[in-house]
Amino acid sequence: MTKVYEKTTTGLLLVDPYNDFLSPEGKAYPRAKEVAESVNLLEHLKQILAAVRKAGIQVFFVPHHRSEPDDFETWKHPTPYQLRTKQGQVFAKGTWGGEFHPDFQPQKGDVIIKEHWASSGFANTDLDHQLKMHGVEKIIVIGMLANTCIEATARFGMELGYHVTLVKDATAAYTKEAMHAAHEINGPTFAHAILTTQELLTEL
Repeated sequence: MTKVYEKTTTGLLLVDPYNDFLSPEGKAYPRAKEVAESVNLLEHLKQILAAVRKAGIQVFFVPHHRSEPDDFETWKHPTPYQLRTKQGQVFAKGTWGGEFHPDFQPQKGDVIIKEHWASSGFANTDLDHQLKMHGVEKIIVIGMLANTCIEATARFGMELGYHVTLVKDATAAYTKEAMHAAHEINGPTFAHAILTTQELLTEL
């Protein structure tokens, strides 16, 4: 019987595992706290990462641009979301908030993708190239936030021809409404599978 997630053709995309998102002292954590805790986010992320490493599946870190004080000053069309991130210096370069959470540190053999400027981990980065060079055809997308970087990365991946899996309790959002939209309204229009952590672990 052929497994759905063969180690030679599957990649785990861990999106934005920053302290500012995942640690209680992080700048963005208070906004996501209610949803993150309601789905047991941290534990599920740890379980999935451990399982894919054990299965021999390639891990890709997909980080957001680390903020700097002069970001976007000469840009013609920065979005309000980008400007708010700059103003708050979320994931600021050279700070604790812009470091990966202690539970999600890269290990030998992991691939760290170039930082994305907006929401998609594919746009203006080397993600597609790295996936292709590693023979990846199926991507499992976890991390933050469900309705922004997770959705944009996963949707872009589908457009590029990848089989896309979302894990609805291995991500979070700032509101329950945003989580609902990500998994019940938008997700089914592009994802090939929308699973719980337990369902994914069973497949692995």
